[in-house]
Amino acid sequence: MRIIARLLICFSWIALLSTCDANFSMLNKLEQIKQKGIIKILTRIDPTTYYEGPDGYKGLEYDLALLFAEHLGVEAHFVIPETFDGILTRISRGKGDIAAAGLTITKERQQVMRFSLPYDEITEQLIYRTDKRRPKDIPSLSGGVFEIVKGTSHEQTLLDNQQTFPELEWDINSYLDTNALLYLVNEGLIDYTLADSNQLQLLQRIYPKLEIAFDISEPRRLAWALENSRDSSLYDEVNSFFSLIKQNKTLEQLLERHYGHANVLSYQGNCTFRRHIRQRLPKYQTHFMNAADQYHLDWRLLAAIGYQESRWLKDTTSPTGVKGLMMLTNITASEMGISNRTDPYQSIEGGAHYFSLTIDKIPTPIPEPDRTWFALAAYNVGKAHVEDARILTAQQGSNPDKWVDVKKRLPLLSQPKWHKKTRHGYARGNEATRYVENIRSYFDLLVWLTEENIIEKNAMQIEPPEPELKTPPIMPMLPQAL
Repeated sequence: MRIIARLLICFSWIALLSTCDANFSMLNKLEQIKQKGIIKILTRIDPTTYYEGPDGYKGLEYDLALLFAEHLGVEAHFVIPETFDGILTRISRGKGDIAAAGLTITKERQQVMRFSLPYDEITEQLIYRTDKRRPKDIPSLSGGVFEIVKGTSHEQTLLDNQQTFPELEWDINSYLDTNALLYLVNEGLIDYTLADSNQLQLLQRIYPKLEIAFDISEPRRLAWALENSRDSSLYDEVNSFFSLIKQNKTLEQLLERHYGHANVLSYQGNCTFRRHIRQRLPKYQTHFMNAADQYHLDWRLLAAIGYQESRWLKDTTSPTGVKGLMMLTNITASEMGISNRTDPYQSIEGGAHYFSLTIDKIPTPIPEPDRTWFALAAYNVGKAHVEDARILTAQQGSNPDKWVDVKKRLPLLSQPKWHKKTRHGYARGNEATRYVENIRSYFDLLVWLTEENIIEKNAMQIEPPEPELKTPPIMPMLPQAL
């Protein structure tokens, strides 16, 4: 009897599980994702999409995917196929829910996958090294080593151009990505490659020898890709999400966060900054690190502030009387307990202390990283003037808690039409905006130069890596306010 009873229990469980599986299969794609509580995102490691920074994972696609996961009430699970081509293969076969990887919409891809509403626009550009002859057109590429990445839209672009220019030749690299090929161009190991304009926008400050020869395509739209299925539930929800974040300006804010400061440094400014990193920073790096640790700051941000203020020169004095490496006023130095502003170690200590206090005074609702950008503006022009700019922003119907909106109003403080309406009057708002954007660029470069250079490692591999699927852990969701 016991055996029969156990068999009956087993059969009951099997029947129950079969019923659950049958019920689950009857759900549409969106309902299945919500029931599982996980959405599977295919992406790639790239400054424009998904990468690990000093404070965790970052990237425009990463931020967008987390927002969408939060919108659904699920967690985002990121999968990084070994090659770019692997992303396209997997999404076309339904091996992922969404491909969020900086994909351009092409006619060829639309035959095997489905694209969401676009979220950005780029052009494909031919890239060369600045000390080489600049190719003016496709025929002038003859004789150079020209490589592109397998599976990208660049392949079809070149095939289309080959119909007009049959002499056009190139090599397909099956295992390196565009970042690695850009590194090889920068090092003079190959002559040309193709890159999307947003990629070059971020990487040109890292590889300052890269230059654009010409655009090789018309503007192309970036979008998420989904399986080409009759079930449109997830597709429809993705499009509703993009419509929402365009309407409430979240998309604009994210684009500014990732690209708004990328073109600030000139080639000469970039090279000078790198030279000063080698020649001047070593004298003060340890103290930047100690002071940043004491006040819970990133030492590279503190060093970037110091560079913007004084170019890391301890005896700098401005016409208005501020002095030292961190350019402290007499009043600020006294408040911070600094007796000698030209002592670089006292100056760094005082600057770190003052900046940490400035961050603390920024209104609580403002999230990071905007909170830091507001604090930098306040460090330069004063918190009172930043508050005036925030009030103007609100009066003009924009968000006073978003740097992308407030930085457009700061320059108004130098115009009588506007500053006479504010509580604290005239301020050099243009200067404050440039100040923040310069520091953001210096900080990004310092982070890259002090972190392990994965791009260079990958580019210099002699043998292609073994195929591997890398599945990072499920990432925490971003705070609701972006």
